[in-house]
Amino acid sequence: MMTGWTMGIEAWIWMVVWAFVLVLVVWLLVREPRHEERDDAAAILRRRFARGELSEAEYKRATELLDADRKAPTPPNPGPGGTR
Repeated sequence: MMTGWTMGIEAWIWMVVWAFVLVLVVWLLVREPRHEERDDAAAILRRRFARGELSEAEYKRATELLDADRKAPTPPNPGPGGTR
């Protein structure tokens, strides 16, 4: 029997259990979802060509464009002050 404002050990145990459940639910709701790794464009092109979605000419043209993008130098960033 409880008298006054004191709680028995059972009440403290249940409070800890419910606090743990609450923290677990919040963690499950806000955690970062796992994303699958994105395929690179060349892998997507190879798969589409293998499935017959692209002709050989389309595949070659697309791979040439991708190679040109990779080889193109990126211009330097002038920064917040604009061009020098």
